[in-house]
Amino acid sequence: MALAVAKVNYEIREIELKNKPSAMLEASPKGTVPVLVLQDARVIDESLDIMYWALKQNDPENWLSQDDTIKHSMNELIATNDGSFKFHLDRMKYANRYDGVEPTAHRSEAIKLLASLEARLSAHAYLFSAAPTLADIAIFPFVRQFAHADVESFGALPFPCLQAWLKRWEGSALFQSIMTKHAIWQTDHAKA
Repeated sequence: MALAVAKVNYEIREIELKNKPSAMLEASPKGTVPVLVLQDARVIDESLDIMYWALKQNDPENWLSQDDTIKHSMNELIATNDGSFKFHLDRMKYANRYDGVEPTAHRSEAIKLLASLEARLSAHAYLFSAAPTLADIAIFPFVRQFAHADVESFGALPFPCLQAWLKRWEGSALFQSIMTKHAIWQTDHAKA
């Protein structure tokens, strides 16, 4: 979403994580996605770093433009999302990948973290103000994953503001523009 809103040119190469192309692993040996390879061959392989890079090129929606107090709070909220929330989300969704994990307990812990988002959204339309910030964009995909793990249960949670926020993002023209299917990239494809 940050790449699209920043209107930077990029080429998407869809890969299968169970069959990672050698070119992807050469660019980023850790083997996770996303990976952004810049024209000067620099590699950015963390989602948040890619978002910052794109928005530093062009930030027409002012997602980065906040005072220092809000920036600090945004960074803390994003860190909680990328740390504690993602920890519980992964163990809820992929319990079979972890020894001795009780997915219901991790769902309960994730819900506690979602409650803090509900509290923020009860004050204004987005996590920090009446307009979206980087935090909204960084956190949205994780809330979406949680919600889609069990849509009915998510809808039954006492989080009307969070549910409306998620629905607004999912229905946005920006999100719809990036949610397109791509053919799996083959390393023998010619570069565009």
